[in-house]
Amino acid sequence: MSMPFSFNITDYDKQRAQETLQWLAREIAHHDICYYQKSQPEITDAEYDQLRTLNSRLEKAYPDCVQPDSPSLSVGASPENGFKKVMHRQAMLSLDNIFDAAGFDDFIKKIERYLNQQARLIEWIAEPKIDGVSINLLYKEGRLTQGVTRGNGVEGEDITQNIKTLSEIPHYLGANFPSTLEIRGEIYMRHDEFTAMNQARGQSDEPLFANPRNAASGAMRQLDPTITAQRKLHFFPYGFGFVENRSWKTQEEFLKLCQKWGFIHHNLYHVSHDPQDILTFYEKIKNQRAALPYDIDGVVYKVNDLTLQDRLGFVTRSPRWATAHKFPAEKAHTLIQDIIVQVGRTGVLTPVAILAPINVGGVMVTRATLHNQDEIIRKDIRIGDRVVIQRAGDVIPQIVSVLYDKRPENTQVFILPDQCPICGSTVRQKKGEVARRCTGGLICQAQTIEHLKHFVSRLAFNIEGLGQKNIEFFWHRNIIITPVDIFTLGAKIRTQKIDFKKWEGWGEKSIQNLIANIEKSRVISFDRFIYALGVRQIGASNARLLALHYGTLDNLINAMQIAIDKTSLAYQDLLSIDGIGGSMAEDLIYFFKEPHHQTIIQQLKKEVQITQVEQHHLPDHFFKDKNIVFTGTMTAMSRSEAKAKALLVGAKVTGSVSLNTDYVICGQAAGSKEKKAKELGISILNEQEWLDKLGK
Repeated sequence: MSMPFSFNITDYDKQRAQETLQWLAREIAHHDICYYQKSQPEITDAEYDQLRTLNSRLEKAYPDCVQPDSPSLSVGASPENGFKKVMHRQAMLSLDNIFDAAGFDDFIKKIERYLNQQARLIEWIAEPKIDGVSINLLYKEGRLTQGVTRGNGVEGEDITQNIKTLSEIPHYLGANFPSTLEIRGEIYMRHDEFTAMNQARGQSDEPLFANPRNAASGAMRQLDPTITAQRKLHFFPYGFGFVENRSWKTQEEFLKLCQKWGFIHHNLYHVSHDPQDILTFYEKIKNQRAALPYDIDGVVYKVNDLTLQDRLGFVTRSPRWATAHKFPAEKAHTLIQDIIVQVGRTGVLTPVAILAPINVGGVMVTRATLHNQDEIIRKDIRIGDRVVIQRAGDVIPQIVSVLYDKRPENTQVFILPDQCPICGSTVRQKKGEVARRCTGGLICQAQTIEHLKHFVSRLAFNIEGLGQKNIEFFWHRNIIITPVDIFTLGAKIRTQKIDFKKWEGWGEKSIQNLIANIEKSRVISFDRFIYALGVRQIGASNARLLALHYGTLDNLINAMQIAIDKTSLAYQDLLSIDGIGGSMAEDLIYFFKEPHHQTIIQQLKKEVQITQVEQHHLPDHFFKDKNIVFTGTMTAMSRSEAKAKALLVGAKVTGSVSLNTDYVICGQAAGSKEKKAKELGISILNEQEWLDKLGK
């Protein structure tokens, strides 16, 4: 891995966040394939989770920078063909991570704000985070009927026969169990058993496993259960998925029930109403770590009360009510051999340090982004410098500092070029931004290719077979230059204007699969279409806001044409969308005003079918399709929870009062928004009236 980063979000500006998210998307996808499909992981679970953590934190801080191939909507990689695929009844999500006391305080305060409740009135539970392989066990009437890997969080692989070889997983539960129950836990290998196994493999000239987690992972994905049975594997339960008629009320109660049902548990968890007491437990476990017979990579903090867990719910792929506090990082010294410049989709120039290869915590580091010119100047980084590399969170290396006393003579300050290294266009820096951008736009090869990659990516058109490599392949051969060329590709192949067979790696089947995937992608939801266009600052979440607000592509196009006039109602309406600010609005208006973009959009309208955004909310609720504005202080719940509940029942939450507003919900000390609502004759509800109608 090769990108330095900070876990302190305040260290990031928008450009640095986008660069890091781009790198994380590629890195996580690579390790998903290594682990979930090839059973040859290159990093530990702890390292993988840290990659996911940073991705999640940056996406929360910069939602408009969410990448087209963001891993935030998945947990792993799609299963391979060796095992039967199984859909999880309830998604197997992973945890956000924290790395210090400041992160812990932030986790506690977010829950306090969301629940509008002091931390000392909430019961917390802390458990060691086992470094193993997550699985889901399904019990029907107390009998083990299925064992499934996490997979991509939505779909896993059926490894039931392998699961049944583990003596610590009961085939039948004890008394007082639900008729349908999913137990989730971690399969792991003890240190002594791992050492003995590797010694035996070495004597037989078999390749050694890097660590116990890799060994456990490989064992669970054996097609022959007898091989799994030869490995000495263990299991700790940590949670549950789907449950029919759940009887327990806390996480602690669930862990105790697991023991009654026949599972073994480490019993190292700690329960307290005092958050500081929970943090002290982390230090205690960290000190015990080396003496434990199995690997742990941190401590998991959870809200103990399951009713509160249900209220808190989830954000994208992780729960609000839990987080993992990871153990500290490693450091090493290496040499900056060179600094190169890369150009991204929006034209941003990014300096990248080429490093003398160095092993940091078992991973070879060869390069690291330097983010921008300001970062280079702030740390005074130069070619030839020896630097301190830290793998923050035991994952991604970052340049912590320069060893100035070891700096060679005559080193030069590195300055980004005035011309784009790809197309030669002028490089400019917008006032107030640290980013320096190539002005070449679509004449710049780097930007054009990155736009195409964005267009076909997972959160956009999601066209399998058109990954990074193939997009570059087609672009260099003048086959795909604009997004429209993707949808005319099949016709060109059928009329023999393009003969793929002359190129290595392309056969009849691969061509047919590609055409089929393109055809399948012609139907797309409005929010994903907006996101695919690649408008600056418009990530997946903001694309959804726009789609819900405008309803159709024609409405959006017409509104943006009128919104060019900043005195127009259309411009004010755009700014009223909760989450759309002035800078974002300018980028939207500019994008739809640009003639080339208008041409591409009109051509795409002829090639694709744009459907309405799928909304998962209660049907026919009082607030469905109503525009709601919240103002003032809520007492029964926080503003965040109120907005979440409004969206759940199908309402549209906006940030300002306008003629389009249906209801203004006023808490205590409501100010100018309440006054404006009265002036416009808009219906006003107090908090209790809002709750009464919400309940109905």
